[in-house]
Amino acid sequence: MSVEVITIILVLITFAIYTGIGWWSRVKDTSNFYVAGQGVPTIANGAAIAADWMSAASFISMAGLVAFLGYDGTIYLMGWTGGYVLLALLLAPYLRKFGKFTVPDFIGDRFYSNGARAVAAVATIFISLTYISGQMRGVGIVFSRYLQVDIVIGVLIGMAIVGFFALLGGMKGVTWTQAIQYFVIIIAFLIPAFAISFQLTGNPIPQLALTSSDIVERLGEIQIDLGMTEYMAPFTDLSILNVFMITLALMAGTAGLPHVIVRFYTVKSVRAARWSAVWAIIFIGLLYLTAPAVGAFAKYNLIDTIADKPLEEVQNIDWVNKWEATGLLQLDDLNGDGTVNFTGGEDNEVVIDGDIIVLSTPEVANLSPFIIALVAAGGLAAALSTASGLLITMTSAVSHDIYYRIFNKKASESQRLLVGRITLLAALAVAAYVGINPPGFAGEVVALAFGLGAASLFPVILLGIFDKRMNKEGAVAGIITGLSFTLIMIGAILSPSIFGTEEPILNSFFGINAQGVGVVGMVLNFIVSFIVSRMTPEPPKEIQKLIENVRAPELDE
Repeated sequence: MSVEVITIILVLITFAIYTGIGWWSRVKDTSNFYVAGQGVPTIANGAAIAADWMSAASFISMAGLVAFLGYDGTIYLMGWTGGYVLLALLLAPYLRKFGKFTVPDFIGDRFYSNGARAVAAVATIFISLTYISGQMRGVGIVFSRYLQVDIVIGVLIGMAIVGFFALLGGMKGVTWTQAIQYFVIIIAFLIPAFAISFQLTGNPIPQLALTSSDIVERLGEIQIDLGMTEYMAPFTDLSILNVFMITLALMAGTAGLPHVIVRFYTVKSVRAARWSAVWAIIFIGLLYLTAPAVGAFAKYNLIDTIADKPLEEVQNIDWVNKWEATGLLQLDDLNGDGTVNFTGGEDNEVVIDGDIIVLSTPEVANLSPFIIALVAAGGLAAALSTASGLLITMTSAVSHDIYYRIFNKKASESQRLLVGRITLLAALAVAAYVGINPPGFAGEVVALAFGLGAASLFPVILLGIFDKRMNKEGAVAGIITGLSFTLIMIGAILSPSIFGTEEPILNSFFGINAQGVGVVGMVLNFIVSFIVSRMTPEPPKEIQKLIENVRAPELDE
């Protein structure tokens, strides 16, 4: 059977499993819809957290970032995994003990203010919408290549699947589906990694092959010969300052992303929240510790296959022909010599989208059609799992945090579920539109989501737990300051992409690029929150006692 037929079969089987779980776990109350009835086992929740986090960006793009950025690409590994350590130590147990449905719920009750709740809900919606567009685009890319349908149809199919089990099962259905999707994702990532590792080095363990063989040295020499920078040379694409700032932004942004934090509300106890974080770090680490090896192997294979080869011969390669049809791989004989020049200079004749590295690597390595199809199924699982979590997060922000907690506190269970499901359908429509018509600055959108998470929600959550003197005035002022500064700076630095200006309004903020500027917004948030809270009345005594109780250790859970 062809790759396309096997892919269709695998995708149909996995989608049948996902939708079956959605039907089995359908809910009739808001507790199950928003936080799965707080009855998810820790290992399953850890797997769901990992799948929620390992989006299309992690599965499809992580190895591509490492392949093309080399040493500098490790900032994503450090930032995103480090963010979970931060979550496990500083936030997850306390948020679970506070016992609310959502992040805006925590902020609204902790700071005894519907204004703070509303600002946090708006930030949640904005972060989630920017984040979900990349997931839907990833779905479209996978379908357009392997199922040979138009990318618009691919996005709509993906949204229909996500909508089915999210609408029916809420957080309960999403959580159990994501637990299954994690294992699809990790198997789809590791099997080709093992195969390619053995093929190139004779060692089937990618991590050992990367560190004990000479593959990296050979890749570095080849890149230098082709006019590219040495593969492991540090700070070639990013300055030391930006490496530090982006890593910190990714860490704090991870700890401030609402669709990730809400996961810790779905377990029974504080102890279970801690163990969920531990299992999530282990599960995430399996992919993230393999990604550098996959990136290096993929880059080596790619260069070895097409660099300095006759153009006609390269274009007759099956995988080249099919990826060229998607527009994500372009070969152009600029100098007319009939040879593919894959270089780091102006004479480069290969334009390859980093998002296709993982998806194309099994084909480049001539692995079996089953493995190629498995990777496609893994990419879809990664994109769909994160998209479903984001949809539930947006739904809860509108129906629970805004409608129920602010506008209609007497709303019945059925009314709240109805509003939640209407909101989910509206969010689906917006996500589908953005996925079909994505902004031309996908990387910047991801930076915006993490920058906003770091600059808005993370400082307020941290201070809300560890500073009982922090009040509603400080929280609102901090969120508005961090959000406003980060939005303005990213808009100014990326103005050609966002507003169509010929030149950026700002090239950087004192040397800090758009991906790292959220750290400055975060610092401003901390400073403003602290100063304003000390200049205004302290929180009510019952709130201060509540925080003391939240911070008290749980000895018997």
